[in-house]
Amino acid sequence: MPSAPISPDSLPLRDIHLPPEVSWWPPAPGWWLLLLAVVLLIVAIYAVRQYRQRRHFRRLALSQLEELERQYGEQKNAQQLLKDLSRLLRQTSLLHFPQNDCAGLVGEAWLDFLDQSLPEKSFSQGVGRLLADGPYLPKTTTIDADALLSLCRNWLQQLPPAPKPQRRQR
Repeated sequence: MPSAPISPDSLPLRDIHLPPEVSWWPPAPGWWLLLLAVVLLIVAIYAVRQYRQRRHFRRLALSQLEELERQYGEQKNAQQLLKDLSRLLRQTSLLHFPQNDCAGLVGEAWLDFLDQSLPEKSFSQGVGRLLADGPYLPKTTTIDADALLSLCRNWLQQLPPAPKPQRRQR
């Protein structure tokens, strides 16, 4: 028996079903890695910026010390050098240490505070003693300016980074 021709309508076929469209969520693993890399880059830039900013005051103080050294080389004014060095060390210490630690210190207490960051007692028992007595010395007194400048440079180089500024309480 000859078979009857097959018509497409008589076949039990279903139409072609396309797969669902690709969703944008969740992203592929490469996008997660890119996002992680961007976040890490932002954190690293912020940390480096904070680190450099906290070290900026030390670099600024060292450049001011070089300027004082240059001025002393030109003028040879020991009284002015002592005043300027004392001012520089006090301003720098106010930036690097809490104010209640050093703001009101004078005389021996100030020299002892300066000695805390150095292994030897060069301020209270050495050439640094001139910072407490210097403004009251007669103008004819000669000082060992090179040793004093070297001591101040060592102190500035030993400074810890400036603390992060505290936010105001509202």
